[in-house]
Amino acid sequence: MKVSDVMSRGLETCQEEDRLRSVVEKILMRRCGSLPVVNDAGALVGIVTIRDTMLPLYPNYGEYVHDSVHARDFEEMEDNYKRVLGMKVKEVMTANPMSVTPDMFVLKAASFMGLKNLRRMPVCENGELIGMVSIGDITRGLYVHKGV
Repeated sequence: MKVSDVMSRGLETCQEEDRLRSVVEKILMRRCGSLPVVNDAGALVGIVTIRDTMLPLYPNYGEYVHDSVHARDFEEMEDNYKRVLGMKVKEVMTANPMSVTPDMFVLKAASFMGLKNLRRMPVCENGELIGMVSIGDITRGLYVHKGV
């Protein structure tokens, strides 16, 4: 079974200059965990996850080690979310993410995902984003739709 047999098409995407507020809204409306980031030509340049939108709220490791009491000011962290929503995608995204091709076997794609602890990966052909594949897509393809 190939990635093209199970991948999602018709994706919602975003661009590097988009504000996180619009990205979070898209992620929540689509009930997905991430959005691929593309340039004007439709080429994949990054990926942004809901986790990426949360990380700027938390203290970094150095802040936490040096002042663990004040590093956990949750009220301040929550107030900081307004600033985070105004940030640009390029400030938090993973640039040049690992991707798979539509003709790759699903178990090979799943092994890449497992090695990197990823739940989903972009599918690209000739440098252009054409879909996304998730662990759920692969599981459904192998165990439900294949009739095993």
